[in-house]
Parts: sequence; structure tokens; C-alpha cells
Amino acid sequence: MKLGFGEFDFSFDGETYRYFDLPFCSPGPTKDKKEALGEVLNGDRLVTAPYKLDFLNDKDSEIACKKMLTKEQVAQFREVVSKDYYFQMYYDDLPIWGFLGKVEKEGKNDPSEYKYYLFKHLHFTIFYNKDRVIEIAAQSDPNNVVDLTEDKEVDVEFMYSVKWKETEIPFEKRMEKYSQSSSLPHHLEIHWFSIINSCVTVLLLTGFLATILMRVLKNDFVKYAHDEESAEDLEETGWKYIHGDVFRYPSYKSLLAASVGSGTQLFTLTIFIFMLAIVGVFYPYNRGALFTALVVIYALTAGIAGYTAASFFCQLEGTNWVRNLLLTGALFCGPLFLTFCFLNSVAIAYSATAALPFGTIMVIFLIWALVTTPLLVLGGIAGKNSKAEFQAPVRTTKYPREIPQLPWYRKTLPQMAMAGFLPFSAIYIELYYIFASVWGHRIYTIYSILFIVFIILLIVTAFITVALTYFQLAAEDHEWWWRSFLCGGSTGLFIYGYCLYYYYARSDMSGFMQTSFFFGYMACICYGFFLMLGTVGFRASLFFVRHIYRSIKCE
Repeated sequence: MKLGFGEFDFSFDGETYRYFDLPFCSPGPTKDKKEALGEVLNGDRLVTAPYKLDFLNDKDSEIACKKMLTKEQVAQFREVVSKDYYFQMYYDDLPIWGFLGKVEKEGKNDPSEYKYYLFKHLHFTIFYNKDRVIEIAAQSDPNNVVDLTEDKEVDVEFMYSVKWKETEIPFEKRMEKYSQSSSLPHHLEIHWFSIINSCVTVLLLTGFLATILMRVLKNDFVKYAHDEESAEDLEETGWKYIHGDVFRYPSYKSLLAASVGSGTQLFTLTIFIFMLAIVGVFYPYNRGALFTALVVIYALTAGIAGYTAASFFCQLEGTNWVRNLLLTGALFCGPLFLTFCFLNSVAIAYSATAALPFGTIMVIFLIWALVTTPLLVLGGIAGKNSKAEFQAPVRTTKYPREIPQLPWYRKTLPQMAMAGFLPFSAIYIELYYIFASVWGHRIYTIYSILFIVFIILLIVTAFITVALTYFQLAAEDHEWWWRSFLCGGSTGLFIYGYCLYYYYARSDMSGFMQTSFFFGYMACICYGFFLMLGTVGFRASLFFVRHIYRSIKCE
């Protein structure tokens, strides 16, 4: 049994390179592993490593291969050692990591005096249970090194040793080791603290809505129903005064319908991903499973976006539903495609494995052309033919009322800031672990806790958007449609703001490629959150507005 396949990378998944991009030697011809779609998207380009690990066959200082390194190759190795590059290998689908070398800095203040060494001896310890491999570890011998400090030719013997040990751990539990880091007691305490913090936020917000909104609305309903003499006074104040304008269709209704359609699709995608995660599909180092699921589920849920957008657009008495459908299809995929084109070009320039090969790009294009687009069109046709009418409980007047002059804090941007802060405060503790998993090399496995946090995020987003919508209507501002969507989605902007903090304060990323990958793809993710949470906020506000105006009698 050979030592699976290997690659090496640095700092985060965006900057990975093939194992033999560095001048390692090989005892024979190498063989590339055939990757699935998700593995290619994940940046995996695995190749057979120069070590042979036969089952239950111990080895002591076996020579893997020999090579004379030129001056240029020595300089190449020295550069990657100075930047803490490390390799990643797989044996029987179990991951192994190890640094390529070390830098000796003790007692030296001037970087020009540092000593650079390449590890040339690797020791593998493999644990087995009967005929199954349970665990593997790789350690570099710190005393068996090659001096790379000077640019001169060096003769290197790459060696390895193997030790097999028996263990009682059953095969079914061999992956638990890799998920323990996120399940340690102190980590769990932080996760639960995050949930408790979020729950307190939800309870406070719920109490706020219950005491302020419900009491005010209930009094209004009672007066309106039983006190006919005060009807004239009631018509002159607050949200009842604008009953003839509140359901007036918004401007740019095609864009709003497309945004709601795309947001609904992304919401459905997220729910399906959580379902797969909770049942254990994304177990540690199931390489590429998440990316495969994202591509496939997004393609299959395109019909939901088409149906939702076309149905809502027709309810708003829109006419050019074909253009609306095109806008729906391009609203999220368009920016994502442009970002991908730029970042893939960067990856190609850096010769990184994050650059997708032409064949993979064609596969994704065919999925989009043969699955996503037809489902989007079929969903749009079904939505157009649904003949659903917009349910407005009150009649809209012919001419809109003039909106009174409002103070600065009732403008769109301050309202978005208020709306995004509370949901973000409910999830920001959990964000660090997600970022460390996606952009670092920590493992995130507590999907049940993450799902609870996601539900809390949805509840807080809906509640705060409803509250701000009520205050907007109470101030006699009837243009709530876009405001509710923007306020709901503003959490995505806060998450992108957190990206700046994480990049400069928590990560070790640097260089143009890592920076562009991080901010480029996080912009797409935060944009997706903006559409999804904006849809949640808008739907909650629409339900609320219909409810309160259905409860009064307006002529």
C-alpha cells in the first residue's frame, strides 16, 4: 500500500501548489489522482508521494530517492521554508501534515544571519486495528537536515522510516480525532456562550416588540373597532393615515422581484446544506463534498428562484417577465462569474492549484446551461401561469401622499446600520470559527450549534426589520418595500466588515493572491447573505404590514 497522494500549501486553501512544483525527487514515474468535481474546486491536485508504506512492514531509514539540488533549487527551497510552507498527504484517506524545513533565528537579530534547513528524514507512525488503518502521523527529524543558507549545490538523500502500532480504536471512530479540536470543552463553552448571547438578544428583541408594537397596535385596533367617534382623529395620525399608499407598488419592482427570487433560492440552498451537514455528509476531510453539494443543489434549486421571481413580478403587475427572469438568473451568478474570472486568472498567473482546469470550467458551464437555465425557465413559466394576485387588504389611492420631512436617523443608511448590528452581534462569536475553518486549517464539525445560530440569525433579522418597518409607517413614510429588504440584508455588509478585522488581526494572510482570493470570494458570500437575509426581512415585513392593515377597516 503506497502513501496515497500529496500536495503542499501555505497559510490557507487559496494558495496551494502541486507537490512536485518544488524540486523534490521521485523514485519512479508519478501518478496523478483523478479528482471529483468538488475536489478540483477545493484546489486538490494530488499526486503519488515518494514513500512506500506496506501494511505491517516497519522500515528504518529507508532511502526514498536521491537528488543533487542546483543553486536555483536550493534558493527555491529556502524561500518556501522561510514562508512556512508545509505539505499535506493522504494515506487511506487520512490526512498528514508536515513542515518542509525550519529557520534558525536564536541569537540572531539580523535576518541575513538566519540559518535555513530542509528536513530530509520523515518518520511515519501508523496505528492499525486488525486489517484496518486507524490513524497516521508524520514527524520530521529536526537533526537530519540539509543546510540551505548558501546558494550552492547540495546532494540530498530523502529518507523515511515507518513504525506500525496496534490500537483498540474501532474503524468507525477513526475520524473523531480530527473533529475533537472543535469539540473540546473550552471550545464548546465558547460556542454555547455564543448561543446564550444570541438567545438573550432574541428574547430582548421579542420583549421589545411585544411591549411596544403589540400594545400600541392592540390599542389602535380596539379604538378603531369600537370608538366610531374618534375615527376622524385616528385618520390623521400614524400608520393608519397612509393606508391608501402602503401597498403602492415600489419602483424597480423587477429588480426587487429578482432579488426576492435569488434570496429564496439561496435560503433553500442553505437549508439543504445544513440538512446534509447534520446527517454527517461533510465529515472531516471528505474532500470536496461541500463544493460538490453547493454546485449541485444550487443548480437544482434554480426553479425556485424562477418561480418566486416571476410569480411575485406578475403579482406586482409587471409585464416583461422574460427580462425579469434573465435578471433573476444573472443577479447572483453574474457577480460570482466575474469574480471567478478575475481570481482564476490570478491563480493561473501564480501557478496555484486554485486555478480550475479548462475541463472543470466546461463541466460547470454545462451544468449551468443544461440544468440551471432550463429549471430557471420552467420555474419562471410556472410562476407566470400561477395567476396569483397580490393580496392587498386595503385599496390603493390614485395619487401618492407626500412623505413628510424625516430626521436623519430615519434615513435608509442609519436604519440599515441599526438593522444589521443586532443580527451580527448574535453571530459574530461563531464567525471566527467559521472563518478559521474556511480560510485557515481548523476543523468545524459542530453543525448542530451552527444551525441553531443560523435560526437565531433569521429570527433576529425578521424581528428587527418588522420593528423598523412599523416605525417607518408610523412616521407616515409608505416606501417600506426596498427599505425592509435593505435593512434585512445589511447584516451581510457587517459580515464583510468583519472580514477586514479577521484579515488584519486574526489571519497570517499576505500577498496579492491571498488578499484577492479572501476579499473576492468573501464579497460573493456576503452578497449571497445580503440577498438571503434581505428576502427574510422583506417577507417578514410584508406579512406584518398585511396583518395590521387587515385588522382595520379603511374606506
